[in-house]
Amino acid sequence: MHSRQEQHTAQADRLQSGDTAPPAAWALPAGSPLSTDVLLAGRNAVTIVHLGVHYVLRATRSGKLILTK
Repeated sequence: MHSRQEQHTAQADRLQSGDTAPPAAWALPAGSPLSTDVLLAGRNAVTIVHLGVHYVLRATRSGKLILTK
């Protein structure tokens, strides 16, 4: 059985590979907070595609988030 962290990492890998359909388990009601533990899935950075533009969300060592184009 895979850990929750491994499942989220695999899901993030799928999304970064171009599979833009999020898993049903990620469906959250509007306004629900999304933990960076889930979003980053053990990484220090992820690429987010918004309206065709690629952004990189990075977590710094001091715990801050930086979003760049």
